[in-house]
Amino acid sequence: MSSPIGVFDSGYGGLTILQQLRKKLPEHDFIYLGDNARAPYGPRSFDVVYDFTRQAVLKLFSMGCHLVILGCNTASAKALRSIQQNDLPTYNRLHPLPSEAPDTAWDGNRVLGVIRPTVEVLGSLTTSRHVGIVATEGTVRSESYTLEIAKFHPDIVVTGQACPLWAAIVEAGEAESEGAEYFVRKRIMQLLDKDPLIDTIILGCTHYPLLMNALRRVTPPHIRIVAQGEYVAASLADYLHRHPIMARHCSTNGTTEYYTTESPERFKECAAMFLHEEVEVHHIDL
Repeated sequence: MSSPIGVFDSGYGGLTILQQLRKKLPEHDFIYLGDNARAPYGPRSFDVVYDFTRQAVLKLFSMGCHLVILGCNTASAKALRSIQQNDLPTYNRLHPLPSEAPDTAWDGNRVLGVIRPTVEVLGSLTTSRHVGIVATEGTVRSESYTLEIAKFHPDIVVTGQACPLWAAIVEAGEAESEGAEYFVRKRIMQLLDKDPLIDTIILGCTHYPLLMNALRRVTPPHIRIVAQGEYVAASLADYLHRHPIMARHCSTNGTTEYYTTESPERFKECAAMFLHEEVEVHHIDL
């Protein structure tokens, strides 16, 4: 039985990931779920983020998704590993494929994040081997990027910078304002003060690509600014190529459905800002 690919985010930022997934895999079906009613996740504890993310993943599973992408850095940092190690084995044991769609090689539903795809390509992006991460406080404090980068590129020096207000500025529609540029400059300068050798900055929050104009104005031109979307999309395409059984169970009608735990009208307004198109949105409870 084929099904859409689920994409989850605590809010709207995951729409930047979805946009690139649709661009890379236009034939696939997607369901986007935003837990906007409980956003932001960044300041919340590991246990709370895990609990909320687990609820969303199980909801997407119940909606027929066999593969879920956590289009949220905080969820990827604080919840992905626990879900993969603790929840998926039990879920897959209790929920085999329906009898009308047996597959003897099927090994169960999967959940993927957005941190590893960016980290995997990082070695080819930096020359100085000094990298900066701008992200929410929760992602920076988790040190998920630092730990993941150390696995793949132990020679790279990583410096994190929490960026309070950036996501809120984006959601308020103020990404091009003078105030946005002030706060972007403040955090970029703090980051570069910590390590002047940085030549690559990863945008470790999916909201931040909407601040790209301000980022380019305030960041020295020799520094590469890395948005995650295209790397996550390329990684997913490669994953489906390497896992043909999962690919066979992902439907391909080119459709996308949107769900939010908050107001559909508010979601539609923000989605138009992120996606530059009008979408139909449905309310959902977790």
